[in-house]
Amino acid sequence: MQNILFDFDGTLANSGATVALATQAAFRDLSLPEPSHDTIAYYMGIPIETSFKAMAPEHDFTTAEYDRLLSSFREHAQSLERTQVTLFPDISAVLTHLKQAGRQLFIVTSKPTHTLNRNLKRLNIAHFFTDCIGSDQVTHYKPAPDGILILLDRYHLDPKQTVMVGDATHDLQMGKAAGVKTAAVTWGAHTTAALQSEKPDWLCQTTLDLKQL
Repeated sequence: MQNILFDFDGTLANSGATVALATQAAFRDLSLPEPSHDTIAYYMGIPIETSFKAMAPEHDFTTAEYDRLLSSFREHAQSLERTQVTLFPDISAVLTHLKQAGRQLFIVTSKPTHTLNRNLKRLNIAHFFTDCIGSDQVTHYKPAPDGILILLDRYHLDPKQTVMVGDATHDLQMGKAAGVKTAAVTWGAHTTAALQSEKPDWLCQTTLDLKQL
């Protein structure tokens, strides 16, 4: 594949603990029932603007209350990410290999772009990527194809030479909706069985498998 689009959380970066801890802390701050780790994992890859309401289906949020919940999450997440968000093993080496092989690398994430850029700089991998699309740049969130379609149009990418790589079924559904190839990674949020049910073009068991895309 000439063009490789990566999800960030759970694909490049091991940030599951950060998301879970920050989510539960935010819900506690508003005296809401804490979502379980399994529930949080299920919604990984979907922006919090959407997923938090799904995690509290019986609660009728006011706009102000929901804004407080989102703000609380972001404060906890930013505090935790300094120690909790790390690269999965060999990711830097894999990105170096792909870049040297002439691949164009991108990120399509449910994080706001400024948060993603802060993480990429701290992890020293920002220079690998031609462009990054965050949740603030799309009208419709994953699994809608908006983020991928922006990149296909902006860089005149050939869909047949483009693959979306992610750890969640939402990433794979997004890739299919955009008409590109898909690659599932098994070290993130969703189970191998759940990923296989989406029939990805590749199933990567280790980070080094990404070299074969």
